[in-house]
Amino acid sequence: MVIRKHADIFPDDLPAVLPPERDNDHKIELEPSVQPTVRTQWRLTQPKLDELRRQQDYLLEKGFVRPSTSLFAAPILFTPKKGGGLRICIGYCALNRTTIKSRYSIPRDDELIDQLCGAKFFSKIDMRGGYHQIHMNEADRYKTAFRTRYWSYEYTVIPFGLTNEHSTFQFSMNEVYRPLLDKCLIVYLDDILIYSTTREQHLKDLEAAAPTHHQGL
Repeated sequence: MVIRKHADIFPDDLPAVLPPERDNDHKIELEPSVQPTVRTQWRLTQPKLDELRRQQDYLLEKGFVRPSTSLFAAPILFTPKKGGGLRICIGYCALNRTTIKSRYSIPRDDELIDQLCGAKFFSKIDMRGGYHQIHMNEADRYKTAFRTRYWSYEYTVIPFGLTNEHSTFQFSMNEVYRPLLDKCLIVYLDDILIYSTTREQHLKDLEAAAPTHHQGL
């Protein structure tokens, strides 16, 4: 009933528009005197080249990447998804080594589990493309540049593989869900868990969380 009422929160795919601008754009602060790094693209098999073209077209269609003339150039690679298929990842090792690390902490698993003591009803939400719903800071986008056999691109949203990306995302989620945190809801990166002691209270908690989900879209 709650899901049907708020079906717009659960789209089949992300819209073909960039997320709204917020105060939490991801920034890449580099150590002093760092020079742009260029890495040679690794060889890809033909099936991976076909997959690269497909995902590249998708990212361009959504506006998540744009053509780049940056002096930075990271290679691409693929990692398997849990449910099958391949995910594009960028080899940001050189960039990450020279990035100033964030001190923002990620929640401890044991502390999150402690919050669930006494709860009997649970609803879990896994955000679709969560990291792609946060902008890259405009001044830092050129640092995310990567090279393919077709062109060079840079990200307009947070890509997979950057150091500090988890800190930025966790901070963003905590800000969005702050009114409900540790009352009826916990957040670990892009996983949201709503918990309650009774069925009746759980329905109320789901309704209370719905406007917050809209805020996060």
